[in-house]
Amino acid sequence: MEIKITHIDTACLLLEINGYKILTDPTLDNAGKLYHHGFGAFSRKTENPALQNIDLKDVDLILLSHHQHKDNFDTKGKEFASKISKIISTKSASKKLKNAIGLDNWESYCVETAKIKGLKITATPAQHRPSWIPEFISGKVIGFVIEFEGQENGVIYISGDTVYFKGIDEVAKRYKINLGIFHVGSVQFRYLSGFGKYTMDSKDLLKSAVILKPEIIIPIHHKGWTHFKETEKVLKNFIEKNELLKEKTAYLKSGKTYQF
Repeated sequence: MEIKITHIDTACLLLEINGYKILTDPTLDNAGKLYHHGFGAFSRKTENPALQNIDLKDVDLILLSHHQHKDNFDTKGKEFASKISKIISTKSASKKLKNAIGLDNWESYCVETAKIKGLKITATPAQHRPSWIPEFISGKVIGFVIEFEGQENGVIYISGDTVYFKGIDEVAKRYKINLGIFHVGSVQFRYLSGFGKYTMDSKDLLKSAVILKPEIIIPIHHKGWTHFKETEKVLKNFIEKNELLKEKTAYLKSGKTYQF
C-alpha cells in the first residue's frame, strides 16, 4: 500500500493512501494576521502554507482534531472544508459544521471507498491544556488512529493537539503504531497561564515515543505561530541527542512529498 505525506502548514498534512486523499487540520491562510483563539488567547501567524506544488483537488476526507482554534482551522481552512463532503472531528465540531461526523474517544467510523479496503478512523483522547486547567477552557480535542486492510507494521496515529498524559498510555495498550504523527511546539500563553503547555514539547515527545513505540516518528505543529515556545532548532537538537528519537524521526520539509 502506497502512503504519501506532504506537510502544508502547522498540523495540516495531505495524507494519500493508495490515492485516497486525507487532509488534516486545514490551515491555509497566509502569514500576518493576529487571531483570537478564545479566553483571551491571541497569537499571530508567521508563515505561509506550502501550497505551490500541492494538489488539493479531490480531497476525500478531512480529519479535524478540533474546530475551535485558528491554528488548526483558520479562515481559508474553514472555507475549503465547507466544500468537502466528509469531515471527521469532535462531537462539538459536528454541531457547528454540517458536513462533520462527530466522534467521542474510542469511537470509530468506517469509510467506504474502493481505493482502500477496510478504512477505519478511530478517535483517540487528547489533553490540549495543562492539567490544572479545565477542559472547557481549551475545548474538546481528539487524535486519530487510521486503520485499513493490509497494514503489516501497525496503524497510523495522529496525536492531535495534546500534551503527554495517561490517555497516550491507553493508545499504547490498544495499538501497534507504524507511523506516529505528533503535534509538538510547546504551545504556551504565558500572560494567561504561565509556562503551562497546551501541546507537547520535546520531552513529552520522548515520553510518548517510549510508551507508544512507533516505527517512525513525524513531528509537526511546531512552527508558523507566535505561541510556539519551543523552536524547531531546540526540538531538533533534543532529538539529535537522544538515540531513540534520532533513529526513528523523519522530518518533513513543507511542500515536499514523502513516501512511506
